[in-house]
Amino acid sequence: MTEDCFPLGSDSLALGRFATVRRRWRVCDLGCGSGALGLLLLEREESLAVTGVERSPAAAAIARRSFAHNGLSARILTGDLRDRSLFPANAFDLVISNPPWFPMGSGRSGGPARSEEACTLPELCAAAGYLTRPGGRFALVHRPERLPDLFAALRASGLEPKRMALVQHSLTAAPSSVLVEAVRQGRPGLEVLPTLLQNLPQPGPGPQP
Repeated sequence: MTEDCFPLGSDSLALGRFATVRRRWRVCDLGCGSGALGLLLLEREESLAVTGVERSPAAAAIARRSFAHNGLSARILTGDLRDRSLFPANAFDLVISNPPWFPMGSGRSGGPARSEEACTLPELCAAAGYLTRPGGRFALVHRPERLPDLFAALRASGLEPKRMALVQHSLTAAPSSVLVEAVRQGRPGLEVLPTLLQNLPQPGPGPQP
């Protein structure tokens, strides 16, 4: 695993389950890393046409091997997701991303794969708005404290937030991440889903009524 390729974690697993998918949708994973999100979506719906964009050649090579190893087909491009010459506008039904979380100068970093050094949140949302067809969707996972910035960037790119779920790893801790799905040219109205509780011990079978 390269330093630019963030390992599969619970946030990607949650996003892979959260995003809306339909048969034969065209899906683009922005900053696809090892290809984990595409693999998770294809597990849910095998008819998807998956494309990944990854700036790191080493990570893109890992993604290609991951799909081939699983006997799955996906198009992985090595390039900058901000480069609009990669695809025509409105090319996808669903755009998905587990992007960098921490802006430059914030004093927080999870390494190159979690720093906005190569792509800011507004740039990511602008790319998603360009690639998503009218009525199509953009789903991503981010930090709860970035929600004001995220909603502003989505709306500036013609993407209306429609579904949201917080992710919590402990009953006594604040949510650690948030899942958001926006619709291109969608009407205002946000559905807040129940908080997802991850990595918590499951209760054993109790007495039956």
